[in-house]
Amino acid sequence: MYEIQLNEEYSITTKKTKFDTWMIYEFLTNAYWSKGIDFASVKKRIKKSLCFGLFYKEKQIGFARVITDYVSLAYLADVFVLKEHRGKGLGKLLIKNVLCHPDLVDVKTWMLATKDAHGLYEKFGFKILTESNYYMKKKKEE
Repeated sequence: MYEIQLNEEYSITTKKTKFDTWMIYEFLTNAYWSKGIDFASVKKRIKKSLCFGLFYKEKQIGFARVITDYVSLAYLADVFVLKEHRGKGLGKLLIKNVLCHPDLVDVKTWMLATKDAHGLYEKFGFKILTESNYYMKKKKEE
């Protein structure tokens, strides 16, 4: 388990029993990348991933999830900070702590997808894929 106190009010933990699964669900079901997701799927995402909760005192106000083998590849997903806590650098602190997690520091390749936060992730070394013809994807048909 990973826990860090950012200051007197904010902290980050990977302790899933502290997570507010309902708040995470409410955010994700309205997010462009997971609009309409069901509660069971959110619970499964949390269970099967390395997750980070961002807290203001005892209230969860942010989240990030990593899908990884801890060696060759990590995929950063579902990163958010609730609107009323944005503009304080908390998203940057959350991402920094994800990337610095002791189990993830040696991961060779990190990936993510974003529609509107390129500038944020570029500060951490992420770049738009130039070798996109190397990468493929398969989506489940609905």
